[in-house]
Amino acid sequence: MAGLAEVQKNDNASFVPATAESTEVADFVQRASANNDLPYLLVLESPTAITPAQQAAAAALVQKLPAAPLDKLGPGRTIGEFIGSPTSAPIPSQDGKALLVVLNLDNAKADDTINKTTPLYETALELRTLLDTDLKGTGLTGHVAGPGGLLSDFVTAFEGIDGVLLLVALVVVLLILLVVYRSPILPFAVLISAVFGLALAALAVFPLAKAGRIDLSGQSQGIMFILVVGAATDYALLLVSRFREALHDTDDTWDALRSAWRGAVEPILASGATVILGLLCLMLSDLGSTAGLGPVGALGIAGAMAASLTFLPAVLLLVGRRIFWPVAPKLDHRHLEDALETRGVWGRVAKLVGTHPRRTWVITLAGLLAFAAFIPTFKADGLSADELFLTDVPSVEAGEALARHYPAGAGSPVQIVVPQPQAEAVVERLRTEADVQDPYVGLVPGAPPVAVDGKHIVQATLAVPADSPEATEVVRRLRADLDAVTPDAQVGGSTAVSLDVLDATERDLRVIIPAILIVIFIVLALLLRSLVAPVLLVVANVVSFAATVGVAALVFNHILDFPNSDPATPLYGFVFLVALGIDYSIFLMTRVREEAQRRGTRPGILTGLAVTGGVITSAGIVLAATFSALAVLPLIFLVQIGFIVAFGVLLDTLIVRSLLVPALAYDIGPRIWAPSRLAREDAAVSASTGEAAHPDRS
Repeated sequence: MAGLAEVQKNDNASFVPATAESTEVADFVQRASANNDLPYLLVLESPTAITPAQQAAAAALVQKLPAAPLDKLGPGRTIGEFIGSPTSAPIPSQDGKALLVVLNLDNAKADDTINKTTPLYETALELRTLLDTDLKGTGLTGHVAGPGGLLSDFVTAFEGIDGVLLLVALVVVLLILLVVYRSPILPFAVLISAVFGLALAALAVFPLAKAGRIDLSGQSQGIMFILVVGAATDYALLLVSRFREALHDTDDTWDALRSAWRGAVEPILASGATVILGLLCLMLSDLGSTAGLGPVGALGIAGAMAASLTFLPAVLLLVGRRIFWPVAPKLDHRHLEDALETRGVWGRVAKLVGTHPRRTWVITLAGLLAFAAFIPTFKADGLSADELFLTDVPSVEAGEALARHYPAGAGSPVQIVVPQPQAEAVVERLRTEADVQDPYVGLVPGAPPVAVDGKHIVQATLAVPADSPEATEVVRRLRADLDAVTPDAQVGGSTAVSLDVLDATERDLRVIIPAILIVIFIVLALLLRSLVAPVLLVVANVVSFAATVGVAALVFNHILDFPNSDPATPLYGFVFLVALGIDYSIFLMTRVREEAQRRGTRPGILTGLAVTGGVITSAGIVLAATFSALAVLPLIFLVQIGFIVAFGVLLDTLIVRSLLVPALAYDIGPRIWAPSRLAREDAAVSASTGEAAHPDRS
């Protein structure tokens, strides 16, 4: 699994749509330039005006950079092997208190994996070391800013995925399982099964990512780990619960396992298929990072299902009744007829639902809608570089140093591709634009511009931070304003990349969410042989998601004081909550349907709720705990996703699945199965017993 880090891509530009303006501009710049550069901005600042001695120290540092060793890449490897365009001479700031050195690595070479690391990352470490040692005693303080410095900090942040994140998730799950099972043996069997499923998923993902068939980022790898551990544990809880039930009725372990497997296989397959198809809908995304998460997550869920339906049953069969030691189930022929009396808290919940169904679902729905009313306050306009991390990182401190002495957009220019005859007219128009400074034609100021296919590149510096929401609005305005000069103008650069990501995400919300809802509805209709029940379940889960986002807005804005959210946060939250949250409704309603065929719909609802309450609640707590483990990574996006999914799963498990869905289903009665034969047969039975015109007993 550690090898997955070797095939990650973690920069926005790797995932922007191929048809986006910023992508086409980047392609043009690459053709116009001999190098595909990844810049590191070395900011050397002084508390007073730069002296000649400090200028000499900076010049000496520049001369030394190519020979700086990158020992982890191998003996004799140096930064010079990976340099693209020539390194700039120190550029003084207007306030005279800083010098700027631009070191360009060849992007294609810098991203290669060598000895389980990359030149990109090792260069950032070596530059920071050089600045600390070579500038000592000069009065200069050095920082590494720019895309190279930021990407290296992302690599550092994602280093914890293979180790810390997985370890935290497994330990949390182990503690919960020890409480649930009160056994020192069974939790380890479940965890080993989850790790086995994760290994299966990694074996499938690695060659596909290495061959370039799917895009794997650090965040998608981390989410896959959490998905597999959580889903495999949920499926294990369902199978083990059925196995424990069966052991009360037979002394034969094989018969008990066969009965348990038959009872669990349909909801596990239906649940897994729902999540897999929901995740695969992400492939409709224009963003490579989002589209790549689809197959990565789907392969993870497939691994979890495979382990839960093959490896875990083999372990249960091998160890038998002893796996529950010291509280092994006895052969006492305990049946479900007394479930409402013997199931403790869930028996009482079922009685509440059966006694006051309409009051239960009306009050529950009103509470959820009240939380959902806060959705408009949820901020998802994007995050600047200094807002991405929850801890202090060198690149953010370097960016602040850069902003103190140079224009806010220095190092990340706006790049505009225009027909050669209109290049100067575009420059003149840029001089009239607010928040745009120093426009010029060409790749290097003062150098003769290079024409490619009859087009020039025009560059300018933004007066606002290039990674800020304000900068994206400037680029959006430029795209509209420059159409008046030439409709063939294309605006690119790092800020344009952020804008294109934002626009693509908004498009994804409009396309992917309806696709996921349709897929889930179809799976539920086939599983439950009904059209009414799937509508109820889908609507209930959408309401649950809306309430969760409303609560998240309150927590993020007023408790955690987060500045904003990534534009993709609502989409990711929807995918995981609706696709995973529907699991618990599937576990409940498949059992309800099974009981309804024997007892009738309304008694079946109460029995199904009572007998599945414990296992589904345990499953929800496990999944919420595993997603909470994302908080160990210092990235605001993953912490927000972790909170949304963890809170949403608990809300879905404890409120939606326990109160809203069963109370609504009980109120509707046999018609919940319409148009299947079960609805007609059950309605006839209910009519003969006087239950057809079920009154509201609230």
